[in-house]
Amino acid sequence: MARYKHPSRKKRLTKLRKQTRWAPFWTVPKIYGKTRRVHPGRHTKLKRHWRRRKNKA
Repeated sequence: MARYKHPSRKKRLTKLRKQTRWAPFWTVPKIYGKTRRVHPGRHTKLKRHWRRRKNKA
């Protein structure tokens, strides 16, 4: 990637970054109930890692 990133590319990258974050912790009891303990990463729409899956930004 280039040393200096164009503002539009930065904008796209920030959107992709938001998509890969974990879901909020309160989504777990909301979906499964109080007793079930599940990782909030399950509820993210898109799972992306810089090594595994590339993006078209």
